[in-house]
Amino acid sequence: MATSNRIGGVLSIRVDGRQLEARGNFSVTPSKFKRTGIAGQDFVHGYVEEPIVPSIKGDLSIGNQLSMVDLENITNATVQCALANGVTYVLTEAWTTSAFAIDAHDGKVEVTFEGVTCEEIT
Repeated sequence: MATSNRIGGVLSIRVDGRQLEARGNFSVTPSKFKRTGIAGQDFVHGYVEEPIVPSIKGDLSIGNQLSMVDLENITNATVQCALANGVTYVLTEAWTTSAFAIDAHDGKVEVTFEGVTCEEIT
């Protein structure tokens, strides 16, 4: 449960309802568009707006519950990331992006989920 003063810290990550062991370094990119300013030689003319792929990225512990094969097979999932401030982000029709490099020393793997939409739930 979030408090009125908490802005960061604890989070949970779920894929199709299954909680994963969130290790850290998580970031959420829920934005729908990227805007790039266009400057002429005379003044700023405006901007170009392009869609971007929303994502959730972070490190997971590779304990006995996490299978790299299962991670690689994620192609149409619902990923929920509940932040300590009480906001949850839901990534729909999500997939994992690439091959995974396991950090055997620290027992973790970085994973990036991308999806079609990312909704903020407060």
